[in-house]
Amino acid sequence: MTATGTGADTGGEEALGDPVAGCELCEAARITPWYHEDGICWVADCEVCDVPMVVWRHHGADAPADAVDHMLDRLGAVADERFGVGGWSFDRVMRQVPGHFHAHARDPNWWFRRFAPRQATRLAADAGAGHGPTPTMGG
Repeated sequence: MTATGTGADTGGEEALGDPVAGCELCEAARITPWYHEDGICWVADCEVCDVPMVVWRHHGADAPADAVDHMLDRLGAVADERFGVGGWSFDRVMRQVPGHFHAHARDPNWWFRRFAPRQATRLAADAGAGHGPTPTMGG
């Protein structure tokens, strides 16, 4: 069987492209910013980590090599734009959803952002960009 759009042999995986009930990555909810999507993958901010991640459109952990290359190229382009060339690294460990291929592009400060309140993260980013603090409700 060939994965649609990849031209790669999948080793007989069942019904590539069919979402699996209960898989958050198959659901592909648009709750964070999205940067890229095509027939093979999509790239969006990880809801948990607040860094770009790429997700294979087919459910399964073992994506074909040409699909992985394509996905990492797309993720790398987004990461270069967001963090600067050389300002990040790939993390291909699938911790929370091990049954569905995905990878993250992590910058050195991702762990801080992971546990910092979203408003504090935005204030720090705005100050670093010379925009000053972001107004808050009631303040």
